[in-house]
Amino acid sequence: MARRHPRPQATHEKTLTPLKERCESCSHPLWVAKHSHRTVLMWSGLWKLTLVVRHCIEPTCPRFHQRYRPEEEGHWALPHGELGLEVIALIGSWRFREHRSVPEIHQALQARGITIAQRSVTYLMQRYEELVALRITDQERIKARLQKQGSVILALDGLQPDVGHEVLWVVRECLSEEILLARPLLSSTQGDITAVLQEVKQLLEPLKVSIKGIISDGEETIRSAVAFVFPGVPHQLCQFH
Repeated sequence: MARRHPRPQATHEKTLTPLKERCESCSHPLWVAKHSHRTVLMWSGLWKLTLVVRHCIEPTCPRFHQRYRPEEEGHWALPHGELGLEVIALIGSWRFREHRSVPEIHQALQARGITIAQRSVTYLMQRYEELVALRITDQERIKARLQKQGSVILALDGLQPDVGHEVLWVVRECLSEEILLARPLLSSTQGDITAVLQEVKQLLEPLKVSIKGIISDGEETIRSAVAFVFPGVPHQLCQFH
């Protein structure tokens, strides 16, 4: 649906400039190609961003006329997004930590002076889920953090939304609170759980970190799978069980 009211005037302005001043390929100075403009709505108000876009003008360079946008632009908002990342982060917190509904989130945003359609709240929740998924799948970052820790405590749990649906098995590292693995399975046999734990073991073995313990519920299939994959590692029930 098209916008029915004109966008208000920006109350803040900022110019973003690329950090790169020379071409990565030919090392010639980068020239200003154009100045681009976009508006981003933050908690502090509506910002008008002026983006200095540079490019290489050396005809023999393989990066000839390739545009370089300011690196800082990604700190403000997603590509083509109108709302800042801080707004998306708060929407995700309200939804998944406080379990607020879309209408409740919409009302809370309006109370803070953020005027958007209720349908846009759903879109921003989806963007938040995509950003979380990208962070979870960043294996290099997770490996570096676990190596720095030196030891891990694993938690295993199966989440089933309803009877007859797939079970989402999640393996979490308790000290760093990182999700190491999430796999949907149609069944929860000892063989299925063993395969999930074997995958986690293959992830941890190259890191040479010690496994201090494993936490799960009291299902016999989980106990047998843990004893098979991680023999000798302490295994206890979670506090709830």
